[in-house]
Amino acid sequence: MDDTEPVQPSLNSNYVPTTPGNHHVSEDEESDDQSPSSSLLPKHSSVPLAVRYSPEDSYCFVYIIFFLMGIGSLLPWNFFITAKHYWLYKLSNNTHGSGNKEHRSDLSDYFESYLAIASTIPSVLCLILNYVLVNRLSSNVRILSSLFVILVVFVVTTVLVKVDVSDSRTEFFIGTLASVAVVSGASNLFSGSVFGISGHFPMRISQALISGQAMGGTLSAVASILDLALAKDVADSALAYFLTADVFILLCIMTYLLLPKLAYSRHYMLAATGDGGAAAGTGSRVSVPPLQPILKKTWVLGLSVFYVFFISIMVFPAVSSGIQSVNKASGSPWTTTYFVPLTSFLLYNVADFCGRQATAWLQVPGPTSRVLPVLVVCRSVMVPLLMFCNFQPRDHLHTVLFAHDVYPVVFNCLLGLTNGYLGTLPMIYGPKVVPRELAEATGVVMSFFLTLGLAVGSAFSVLIVHCI
Repeated sequence: MDDTEPVQPSLNSNYVPTTPGNHHVSEDEESDDQSPSSSLLPKHSSVPLAVRYSPEDSYCFVYIIFFLMGIGSLLPWNFFITAKHYWLYKLSNNTHGSGNKEHRSDLSDYFESYLAIASTIPSVLCLILNYVLVNRLSSNVRILSSLFVILVVFVVTTVLVKVDVSDSRTEFFIGTLASVAVVSGASNLFSGSVFGISGHFPMRISQALISGQAMGGTLSAVASILDLALAKDVADSALAYFLTADVFILLCIMTYLLLPKLAYSRHYMLAATGDGGAAAGTGSRVSVPPLQPILKKTWVLGLSVFYVFFISIMVFPAVSSGIQSVNKASGSPWTTTYFVPLTSFLLYNVADFCGRQATAWLQVPGPTSRVLPVLVVCRSVMVPLLMFCNFQPRDHLHTVLFAHDVYPVVFNCLLGLTNGYLGTLPMIYGPKVVPRELAEATGVVMSFFLTLGLAVGSAFSVLIVHCI
């Protein structure tokens, strides 16, 4: 449980549970007063009764549902970027043949860089759209519509696995990027809406969502490796891989529809609805929160988030997944088939998960410390370190300084660990350094800095791949 996040009750203080005898004081609320940052939070006595007393989360069903929602919010992006062998095969000059050998082409060389651009730019636009629609369109409509859009795109992607696109690779390239753009926009609406709902629940539910997001990349990397190990060729591997994504998205839809039927979630969602109606009656929900006081308090934290993800997306996956084993000529499965999925995708995502989870127990440096932005800037060294590994093909920068397989292993672990830790700390601190009524809007602003960093970094990743 993460006690570093502020309590965000937005429930109507007049709401009283119908059967208070069946309710208990939530552990999350009891522990809030023990938070090391409790001076930044409102006193426990100010928390509404509806927040302090709730039904039990039987069998942790609600926790599990939000954990799945967290995985689902990043699953589409992770499944697209980890299917590297499939995209190389589909965009190469060898799809007429029956072998798995990949031939170089301009489309495959720069596909991952353009993939990052197609993903992050729509995310920035949809984040702004979500900020505008949050008080005008119900969360149910936003969440279910975005999930159905993601499902349709993934079903089409799955069908195209068995379609020969040898004579229309450019059209397939453009169509894939368009699919990524649509999925990224829908995923952004989905994740933002789910975060909004989790704000009405105790902190353990928000922690479930964050943990699920961190786990999404790891699961997609593991699924990719298993598909490569079990499938006979690239096409069969990709088919099983994308079918897995289809099933998981369906699971997210079904579990979300189950959420209002559970007493624990119904308690908080009913209270939130009552508060929303009262707020709407006063016209406060349709007003746009002021940006100036938010930026005045959080501009350093926002720039830190921006730069962390700017550096990360600049080299992952466009550069890191292009680093090949120096012993690839040996022909062993480790050096040819599993080196990139293991050293780039799996290690990075596991390290990122560990970095994010570490913030639940350690929050150093603090929100006002100058050390945090210094550490963030120091991550710039990861760019040249990965560039001078055995990235292939190399057209301009022919020197390989780190000619051993252990170097990309260490560098990718450092990249993921620092991304998870230094990227999460500012996101936690942001809503705590502003007045309580601006906390939710501050979360949206911090998310904007994060997504903007991904968008700008993805554009620079194209430049770096061209330079190498």
